[in-house]
Amino acid sequence: MAQHFQISGNIIDIPAQRIYPGTIQVTDGKISHISEDQGTYQQYILPGFVDAHVHVESAMLTPSEFARLAVVHGTIATVSDPHEIANVCGVAGVKYMLDNGKTVPFKFCFGAPSCVPATIFETAGATVTVNDVEALLALPEVLYLTEMMNFPGVLHNDPDVMAKIAAAQKLNKPVDGHAPGLRGDAAKQYIDAGISTDHECFTAEEALDKLRYGMKILIREGSAARNFEALVGLLHEHSDNMMFCSDDKHPDNLVEGHINVLVRRALAHGVALFKVLRAACINPVEHYKIPAGLLRVGDAADFIVTNDIQQFNIQATYVNGELVAANGKTLITAPVAPVINNFDCKPVSADDLRIVAKGSAATVKVIEALDGQLITNTLLEELPVVDGALYSNVEKDVLKLVVVNRYHPAPVALAFIKRFGFKRGAIASSVAHDSHNIIAVGVDDESIVKAINAVIASQGGVSVVDNDTVNVLPLPVAGLMSNLDGYAVAEQYSRLDKAAKALGSELGAPFMTLSFMALLVIPHLKLSDKGLFDGDGFAFTDVITK
Repeated sequence: MAQHFQISGNIIDIPAQRIYPGTIQVTDGKISHISEDQGTYQQYILPGFVDAHVHVESAMLTPSEFARLAVVHGTIATVSDPHEIANVCGVAGVKYMLDNGKTVPFKFCFGAPSCVPATIFETAGATVTVNDVEALLALPEVLYLTEMMNFPGVLHNDPDVMAKIAAAQKLNKPVDGHAPGLRGDAAKQYIDAGISTDHECFTAEEALDKLRYGMKILIREGSAARNFEALVGLLHEHSDNMMFCSDDKHPDNLVEGHINVLVRRALAHGVALFKVLRAACINPVEHYKIPAGLLRVGDAADFIVTNDIQQFNIQATYVNGELVAANGKTLITAPVAPVINNFDCKPVSADDLRIVAKGSAATVKVIEALDGQLITNTLLEELPVVDGALYSNVEKDVLKLVVVNRYHPAPVALAFIKRFGFKRGAIASSVAHDSHNIIAVGVDDESIVKAINAVIASQGGVSVVDNDTVNVLPLPVAGLMSNLDGYAVAEQYSRLDKAAKALGSELGAPFMTLSFMALLVIPHLKLSDKGLFDGDGFAFTDVITK
């Protein structure tokens, strides 16, 4: 890292809402002096972007590789919820993320997972107890309590839930929220319990409700869940209490862009520059007390350079005074990360996927996947009974959905799903929120079996089966992440994504959509390794109704 240097340009002072020509002096990784001058510059200097809520694991990259890709787009920090790896490996998984994040120049703000396992209706690989949460929060590098998905537990004063919130409050560390659709008095009660943010609002009305009660709202635009268009207009009046986040970002999407894309889109919607930049750069740093610089004397020299304050193509990114990206190329080098995993699963057979039914036809409950949303609908479909069993029906686009327990031998869970649109083949993944068992969907049992067994053979990964062709991207780190070069992983994932779409799917992100079909805390109908789950009644339900 350079001991001393200076950089000149049009300095964007977001709190003062002014842009002026000047020069920034950097000494030993900190800003030692800022001077205004009379220069004429083509470039702009501003604080770096922050992703205010992301599960790094969803990029299928270790934190060090995620950072290598993110800095190219001007991201210098993330508020990272490690509950994906915590569901697989427990506290050891969280510490893995902390340790790996320290190997690169990037500001990872990790939290203590609040809901592991997410529910009692699924099998996770670990449990994070109240004592575990207290121990993690005591670490100086753990800055908050992650999304409190168990909002019924908050509303009913569940002792464990309230103890975790109290542990964060005792240390003056914020508590993230997760309460899709919660409105009115229930929302107020949830917020009054100490929950400070929500990234799950999918309508402006819901977000306004929560803003009125003092909650900060995150505009989420990820690879699957996309709420930008619904919420961006709120920035005009509420920019002081809003932030941008991706939540879940697949590697190919991360190569294309990050928070800079949301900044560009918000500006195109007519939101004022300083309001957009407050949400993108300032609010997350202040809310989570991230040790990231905000372009002030004495701050860490964390800033970005662009030549266009409409498009925000990033020319350079600095973290602690170190040039970490320039002209679209990452300059971070990262060692190959070690492997940590929790996988005990035997191959499956077609017999394991048999759904026995009587008569000539049966009416079944079907999950309706919605492109760009985590919520699903519940449908009823009639399927023919063939040789005493039910199978995928390509004509109706009703395909078999399978979840396999990856932590110990158990019967597989079976259901049906609509909107994947496959005409042939199958896909499978060990990324299945939140417990990360193996989830698969396909047009015939033989293809589904091949897809699942390819994932099992790799001890985690994503796979596509098209006739006799089986392609797999291994994810040896907890069955969630590769420890290889991020750009190579993105390229390989992109090939699998195209192969999945070639099966007939019109979903924007088939693998990401599939990964959320086991997320029980988001209604309405999902499938865990223990069975079909009704998110409205919060109970298991039968696949066959009659």
